[in-house]
Amino acid sequence: MSSLPPDQDRTAWIISQRPARAPVDPFRPHGFFLEDERSASGRILRSGGILLTNKECPWHCLMCDLWKHTLTHSVPPGAICAQIDYALARLDVQPEQLKLYNSGSFFDPAAIPPQDYPAIARRVAFAAHLIVEAHPRLVGERSLRFRDLLDGSLEVAMGLETIHPEVLPRLNKRFSLDQFAQAASFLTREGIGIRAFVLVKPPFLEDAQAVEWAARSARFAFECGAGVVSLIPTRPGNGALDRLMASGEFSPPSLDVLEQALEQSLQLRGGRVFADTWDLKTFSSCSACFPEREHRLKAINLSQRSLPPVACPKCRPVNG
Repeated sequence: MSSLPPDQDRTAWIISQRPARAPVDPFRPHGFFLEDERSASGRILRSGGILLTNKECPWHCLMCDLWKHTLTHSVPPGAICAQIDYALARLDVQPEQLKLYNSGSFFDPAAIPPQDYPAIARRVAFAAHLIVEAHPRLVGERSLRFRDLLDGSLEVAMGLETIHPEVLPRLNKRFSLDQFAQAASFLTREGIGIRAFVLVKPPFLEDAQAVEWAARSARFAFECGAGVVSLIPTRPGNGALDRLMASGEFSPPSLDVLEQALEQSLQLRGGRVFADTWDLKTFSSCSACFPEREHRLKAINLSQRSLPPVACPKCRPVNG
């Protein structure tokens, strides 16, 4: 019997499994970074990311751990701008591309006050391309209002997660594939780029299924107009997934699975595919070959070409 309760009780159960939130400051981002990313034209851009602190989103997804760095209340006007100022002052260079990720939905007015849109747009005017994240059901008029304030282009990242017909409803995302497609169609018509997050091995899938459904989900995202698919290995640690691990209904993907999902998604040639390499070592079972395999994944991200698998006399992984 599944540990996951019926739909009507699921949100309360997910919340009840959580460990404590991390302490955060509404006037400080909880993270910022620089990274290289391949653009649609093939150029390697210096890309900046700011992890904004704000109120948790109204959805409570089964696999989400982003709530750990959120507030239980909305930030005051001006707080988001203060966070952006703080991060930009500490980045070594001014990036060409900027990601404003906020552990939820940028177009949720409880998270990002719409009255701050003009001031936010002024602060990021240096960026040729801006990426924000949003739940498909929050894509709409506010997306256009914010786009029209920007000097550069806008891209919206949406969590598709999986198109598996049994797994997606159990993730508590509370959108249908039709709603995702409608949001994507709206963004495409309005000249706004699309990035889709796809989970590699969400709960309730075995390794072989995980690779297949990651690639199938990437295909769906590209068919909806996404220019980028970001493959996210599903991580434990949010409480709910740890409970499912204990019941045998979830296990994190191995590095092999992530590598295979990346290879198969690249073969679609529908757009750029990036493997998320954050905290990648937690998915590796072999310290001997991990550095080379991490380097290979990052090289594939930048080149968008398959590269020879890494051989390892210690673990002999099958990497594709």
